[in-house]
Amino acid sequence: MLKVVAPMAGITDANFLNKVIPFGFNVATLGGYSLDAPTIEASKRIIERGRKEFDFPLDEIYSHIENEVASIKSVHSDVKVSANVRSTTPQPIIDVGNIPDLDIVEINCHCRQDEILSIGCGQEMLKRQDLQDFVSQVVDNVSCEVSVKIRANVEGVNTLDIACLIEDAGADYLHIDAMKKGVFDADYNLLKDICNNVHIQVIGNNSVNSDVNVKKMIETGVNGFSIARGVISGNLDFNISDF
Repeated sequence: MLKVVAPMAGITDANFLNKVIPFGFNVATLGGYSLDAPTIEASKRIIERGRKEFDFPLDEIYSHIENEVASIKSVHSDVKVSANVRSTTPQPIIDVGNIPDLDIVEINCHCRQDEILSIGCGQEMLKRQDLQDFVSQVVDNVSCEVSVKIRANVEGVNTLDIACLIEDAGADYLHIDAMKKGVFDADYNLLKDICNNVHIQVIGNNSVNSDVNVKKMIETGVNGFSIARGVISGNLDFNISDF
């Protein structure tokens, strides 16, 4: 069972991850990171309005991620390290996916900040006609595994169709924030539907904040679950080691 620390922009760096991995996580996700000029500029605008966000210039971002990966691996060599990244084109993601010792590069099709959406990134990626080709280019040109993190129930997007598309593109993991507008719990029925119709490894995300909800998530058929907000404080109020 995959137990993933999910990305939270401006929070999930190596220092934070090294502190929370001992709670029982076997995958640690750095990021999310912006990799090209449009996404970096969008991140700057997000920071200007007071939201926490990673902000590194183009000439520093790759070496920074490489150092962060090494920092985690030096302490937790048995944990898979993932980097959640955003870019308007595949090549910057490919470059990160070839960083030594990085286990997973995760394409961010999830962020919903207006600044990111305005440049066609984040969840707007789900509406791209070339999304399958975009993912395939990354898959075919990196030395690590590939994950795609998506947001469920985006208006105008069929989540199951997107899941099948990502599987067909050759990705190793589908990481789903199973949110549903107006519902303060994960969309477990959607997760069941996806798990019954794809063979790609599915990681369920959203409302994993108690052992009861972990069980509900696992019962959908997912291959793993991820936790973000539940560890922001640096603590976890329930035990994931039993799952």
